[in-house]
Amino acid sequence: MSEYQILTVLAVFAFLYSIVASRLEKTPISGAVIYLFAGMICGAHGLKLIDMNVDADGLSTLAELTLSLVLFADSATADLAVLNKAKWIPIRLLLIGLPLTIAAGFMLGYVMFDQLAIFEVALLATMLAPTDAALGQAVVTNESVPSRIRQSLNVESGLNDGICVPVLLVFLALASGQVSGEETASLIARLPLQAIGYGAGVGLLTAFFGSVAIRSCSGLGWISGAWTQVPVVALAFACFAIAQWIGGSGFIACFVGGMLFGGLTKSQKEEVLNGAEGTGNVLSLLTWFTFGAFAAGPSIDQLSWQVVVYAILSLTVVRMAPVMLCLIGIPMRFDTQVFLGWFGPRGLASIVFIVMVMNARLPGNDTLVAVVAWTVALSIIAHGISAVPFAKVYGRRVADRDGVE
Repeated sequence: MSEYQILTVLAVFAFLYSIVASRLEKTPISGAVIYLFAGMICGAHGLKLIDMNVDADGLSTLAELTLSLVLFADSATADLAVLNKAKWIPIRLLLIGLPLTIAAGFMLGYVMFDQLAIFEVALLATMLAPTDAALGQAVVTNESVPSRIRQSLNVESGLNDGICVPVLLVFLALASGQVSGEETASLIARLPLQAIGYGAGVGLLTAFFGSVAIRSCSGLGWISGAWTQVPVVALAFACFAIAQWIGGSGFIACFVGGMLFGGLTKSQKEEVLNGAEGTGNVLSLLTWFTFGAFAAGPSIDQLSWQVVVYAILSLTVVRMAPVMLCLIGIPMRFDTQVFLGWFGPRGLASIVFIVMVMNARLPGNDTLVAVVAWTVALSIIAHGISAVPFAKVYGRRVADRDGVE
């Protein structure tokens, strides 16, 4: 199949979507749903319009760059004053809710997939624990939702994938037999500190110097026109790449860096972030389209009732019960707890993680890929369709004062 045929399909699809994107954003149908199913339909298990010879590393790189840019841009728009008032919500979600979610996913997987080894089950639970910042944008940007709830969801989705990286690496090393029992304790102690510490440090330093440089050059008139939108994209990628290079978490670097950059950038913030948001939209389109053709479509052959049941429970009970438990003691309405629990979409982080696991060639690879692919696909559909109407209904029911004071 000609590479120009593949390019034609991608270009025509991107063009058609872009000219109606603003209209579609006002409907329950999210862009990710359209991208995913377009990829499945056009791929080798559909109309065979494209034969995407994408290897796992290629898909992983695309998903990583997309996620890094989305995290940086989203955190740069965070309202730090509001977040400071509601800081205990994301703190509990990350420090209590996230471990409980991994534990619940592990117990469910241990019961349902007897063909998986114990550390493969742990990998599955970890891959599906982090939520997706990009898929949650319909809620995070909806002003009918109380601001402290939106900011809490934004911070949770921005940091939980970076926190899960060292946990995944430990389980992956154990599942593939790369470490002995004596080395496990050292690995558990070293990786989280290294990933989080290096990532946060790189994000803060890179964002600080980048922000100073952008402000200085803008004041001198050295940045203008189309070039105004380029520096933030490059800065986000620099945060990610440097952190990964020295052994830290690039995702934490991007989120922390973006938050500092947003706090330091008082003027022209929207203007300089437009380029990052536009580039992120294009990369998201390509990522979900490629995922649909490369992973979701082929995983149809592995679809079973166990996969479907696990996917449904992963998006509901496994996510919502830990959220409600970790919020005990915080004065909050029940419908707010349900709202926080439901809007935990799975997406780009899970794709990055499954590709990392695929490269290890574990015995349970086929099952792991199928479960993650279909959980993500179901999440795209369920959360995409429910985001706008649920946010509107919740916004009407709950005033801002009904959250945490």
